Amino acid sequence: MALFAQDKNLAMELVRSAEAAVMASGRWFGLGDKNEVDRAAVEAMRYVLHGVDMKGVVVIGEGEKDEAPMLFNGEEVGTGEGPEVDIAVDPIDGTRLMAQGQDGAISVIAAAPRGSMFSPDNLFYLNKIVTGPEAAGYIDIQAPVEFNVRIVAKAKGKKIEETTVVMLDRPRNNEILQRVRKMGARVRLIGDGDVAGALMTSLPGHETADILLGIGGSPEAVITACAMKCLDANMQCQPYFRNDDDEARAKERGLTRDTVLTIDDLVKGDNVFFAAAGGSDGDLLRGVHYHGAHIETNSLCMRSSSGTIRFISATHSQKKLEEMGGNIAYDPSVKEELGL
Repeated sequence: MALFAQDKNLAMELVRSAEAAVMASGRWFGLGDKNEVDRAAVEAMRYVLHGVDMKGVVVIGEGEKDEAPMLFNGEEVGTGEGPEVDIAVDPIDGTRLMAQGQDGAISVIAAAPRGSMFSPDNLFYLNKIVTGPEAAGYIDIQAPVEFNVRIVAKAKGKKIEETTVVMLDRPRNNEILQRVRKMGARVRLIGDGDVAGALMTSLPGHETADILLGIGGSPEAVITACAMKCLDANMQCQPYFRNDDDEARAKERGLTRDTVLTIDDLVKGDNVFFAAAGGSDGDLLRGVHYHGAHIETNSLCMRSSSGTIRFISATHSQKKLEEMGGNIAYDPSVKEELGL
């Protein structure tokens, strides 16, 4: 329990980093520039993280797959004082949503003791299954899709036609989609952001889906696992290879198509922290809104060891943030380098 023995300030600072990311990237909402959304969010999150009392190392970073600006893997964050932690970030989960002015973008960050988090390295995609506490002990990624949908429905006391499956709207998920629809289950397709999709299955009061299925990014899987640990939910994954090169690299790490990665493989232990802030309005969180002199944010903070879930609604003074040096974090027109 040493990691968060004095965690109140650390918890709130991590929430602040997600708030900073959405306040900065929200300036680019609907302007069509995905890279600027990413850049603004990354710079703001980094700016706040470097003031947090911790010895943090980024294990799950931003931008490796699309050459966007990044909080890169291996980057050290924090003041260098305090607990040694692994950090997983997605400054905006759903950059396209934010850029196109669509709902559902969030900023997420997770922390766990040093050495706890699985490193995807060059394993880019995973086949995933996620469900909430009621069915957590029943899912089996090696079983047919139909089995998992039925077992989740039974555990939750629902008919198949009342059960909702959430998945990314991608061609690689078409087979799963058709099989679920053939069963008669409800399907919720999301354009981006499967961290938010997983939360839809498990977050109390916000369960708009019963099970997440399908292939998505492996970095997002680690962040999702951190959130699911906090919610007593469950997640399992298997490697998905786009080509022979993907498979060959994975085999060097002892990973095959049949490997099952459990939630404990993705993040070890029960001392995990997760925070999210709404970027654009969504089912989970209201997005960032600007009201002249002040900015409104809505955030979520969870910790696995206590099972505590906090929803935070905050109003920020634009003027005071700028006086504190927050212009770097919150104003995307400012182009100064951070000197990192």
